[in-house]
Order: sequence, then structure tokens, then C-alpha cells
Amino acid sequence: MIPPDIHHSTAEERRNYVLQQWECLQHCEACGKCHILKGQDAETLYADYIAGKRTYIDITLALRKKY
Repeated sequence: MIPPDIHHSTAEERRNYVLQQWECLQHCEACGKCHILKGQDAETLYADYIAGKRTYIDITLALRKKY
């Protein structure tokens, strides 16, 4: 699924996308989402995307470099 563009979506649409993409699947050994988030809240990590300040991919790439 492609993330909503920051220029053509609402903050609520972007927030819903983040929550849907990072929803816990309850099988950590298979998905690895918890490993990427390192115990942090996805909504907090993607706050700039939700606010329309940075793209989803920019934040995702920064997270990958950081971890």
C-alpha cells in the first residue's frame, strides 16, 4: 500500500495509515515490526509525517539508518 501524499491527504488519513502499517500482528518472530520500532510508538515516530512536515519514506529511511 502506498502512503498518502502529504500534500493531498488529511492528517487523519496519514495517522490511520501509520497505525494500520504498524499494527501489531502478534507473531513477532515473523514480522519484525517490534524490532524496528524498538519499543517506541509508531504515531510518535511518524509525527512529522502525520503533521505533513516530512514524507513517510523519508522517516522510514531515517529509521533504518538509525537502527
